[in-house]
Amino acid sequence: MVARMTAAPTFSDDQAEAWDRVAEALADAGIDLVESTLMPDGGGSRVLAVIGKAGSGKTMLLAALFKALEAAGVEIVSGDFEGRKRKDKRTLAILAPTNKAASVLRTRGVPATTIHRILYTPLYDPEYERIAEWLAGQGDRPNVDMLEIGGLTDEALDRARAFYEQVKSIPAALAAAGLRGSDFIRGWKRREDPLDIGFVDESSMLDERQFDDLRELFSTLILFGDPAQLAPVNQSGEMVFERLSDKRKLVLHRIHRQSDDNPILDLAHALSDDALTFERFERMIEEFARNDPRVVWAERVESDLMARSPVLVWRNATRIRLIQAFRAAHGAPADQLLPGEPLICDGIELPLKHRKKRIDLEARGLIKGAQVIYLGPGKKPGFSRLHVMGAEDPRLSAASIIKIELPDQEEPFIPYAARMGAAFLHGAAVTIHKAQGSQWENVQVFAPDLYAAFRAGRVEAGIPLWKRLAYVAITRAEQRLLWVTRARLARPAAPLSIDDLKPGAAPLRLEAEDP
Repeated sequence: MVARMTAAPTFSDDQAEAWDRVAEALADAGIDLVESTLMPDGGGSRVLAVIGKAGSGKTMLLAALFKALEAAGVEIVSGDFEGRKRKDKRTLAILAPTNKAASVLRTRGVPATTIHRILYTPLYDPEYERIAEWLAGQGDRPNVDMLEIGGLTDEALDRARAFYEQVKSIPAALAAAGLRGSDFIRGWKRREDPLDIGFVDESSMLDERQFDDLRELFSTLILFGDPAQLAPVNQSGEMVFERLSDKRKLVLHRIHRQSDDNPILDLAHALSDDALTFERFERMIEEFARNDPRVVWAERVESDLMARSPVLVWRNATRIRLIQAFRAAHGAPADQLLPGEPLICDGIELPLKHRKKRIDLEARGLIKGAQVIYLGPGKKPGFSRLHVMGAEDPRLSAASIIKIELPDQEEPFIPYAARMGAAFLHGAAVTIHKAQGSQWENVQVFAPDLYAAFRAGRVEAGIPLWKRLAYVAITRAEQRLLWVTRARLARPAAPLSIDDLKPGAAPLRLEAEDP
């Protein structure tokens, strides 16, 4: 048995066992976490899954493994820059299915990126690549007088270096030097060379095609997932890690609560009681709400919260009605969007001949399910300026097809539409399925929909559907859960705004490639 990690954090028995099993797999791949030594991979492929419910310590274990691999000399593949290839290099990529899930890990010091950003690699202008290699410790400091970059100074390079030492992002560091993404990234290409080790968080969201892509790309793949969440819609209630043999599944049983307890996690784990009915569960929520401000028994939806964290619902009809109520409460005109309205990317509608543009958008975070805030119209008809929530470089301008769904109408109203581009639905309310992988400080759950699921009596993978829905919805809340019991909407206390969104780097000039 590989020796267990003794430095902080302190592991529970099941975490320590999972650590040992992962360390054994890494040792088989030539990485010794005990001695912090690296050897070439001897070949073969390895897939393990670390599974456990919310609060069981999956993220804590992932972060500790990342730090141990980094200390051993494994290089982190971030998705924004890769230096010169070396035969002896060992690499680690930490992935999540969505920008929001990746950003949650980044706030905890784990350099995560999205699966799309690893499937594609950026193409740097050669002059800027010299700066990137220097920042990444793979080259000497460039002489600004020898670079064909107008206006670049030594002071700007110093700013880039200082920024990179704080945040390991090459594009953000170059932006700190006054450079734009459209200056130094010339495009993106599908990754051709395989990678080494991959950690995948929120792996309950993976479908079979993504799983196959990742197994082809990584020789060692570790999945971190929650078996109590909802499986992808097209997989009959089964998650990809559930098909692994028992010896490849590492189960975390113990729930690690905060020192002052966590009522949100308590509610989530109460759902595992087979005897729990919907009525008893609601009485439990009422009792928690009387004693802890982190749980709120709400008789109406808070429209102000909907601008940044959607109401979570089960039924599409409920979602559409809540969106219409939100827009009406903010006085949004029927034929246009207001800056600050939330959107959800519904896919990219581009033909194969515009594959490069699709890759550009996906690599910037505009993938299906991405949460976006509308900033205003772009410079050309049909274009929109957008802020991609959770993306490292969040601002861009893109050809848009924006669909506003209306109650009792099959076809949506389209206030803006380019001939082709990124398609969007309104995001003030989303289904619980689409909310997986995301977290918000405040989460509103529309309880009448869960009651409807309870009355329907549906079962998924042996568990009542209403319990799965409630579990996923509740565990999206980081700080406060609002259990909304009535179909009422509170009036907004303030108009929609984009003042809370940091400007970030200047947007890429995607308008130049309007098909």
